[in-house]
Amino acid sequence: MGGDTLSTWRIKNETIIGGSLEETVPHNDFLCTKRSYTNFILKLKIKLTGHEGFINSGIQFRSKRLLDPPYEMTGYQADWGNNYWASLYDESRRNKTLTAPDSLEVLGWINVNDWNEYEIRAEDRRIRLYINGHKTVDYIEKDLDIPQEGLIGLQIHGDGKALVAFKDIFIEELE
Repeated sequence: MGGDTLSTWRIKNETIIGGSLEETVPHNDFLCTKRSYTNFILKLKIKLTGHEGFINSGIQFRSKRLLDPPYEMTGYQADWGNNYWASLYDESRRNKTLTAPDSLEVLGWINVNDWNEYEIRAEDRRIRLYINGHKTVDYIEKDLDIPQEGLIGLQIHGDGKALVAFKDIFIEELE
């Protein structure tokens, strides 16, 4: 249930690494928690590199695994990659960016091809994203049918020669 730990995900030097710079990642893959979370603050460091194809990653939350295809997830994603830096995407559900920071402003806040501090605050129907201390998203979910609890998953996007790394992952559950 966690993700493809045979060929996609591995741990090296206390860092979770997904993808490959030598071979194209065939499809999205997610390394996810076994339990659900509702209200929380998640802090981690992320580094995305790549040189061919679609170079993208993100952190799924309040999400669930799909059955078809079984490697996919649906739910909110704190997105990461060119044209998606620190935006909020709705993966395999509404399939669109829900809100995003000013694209020029965010480029001044991020370290492309290097480590960045990403923070996700999910409190009731409010979602806030921060990158390197700068708030990029403050979103209120208005659709009462959208679940506000679920799994957390680390993503490597398919169709690119890309490598994502995550470290220093901390989660604090909120009442």
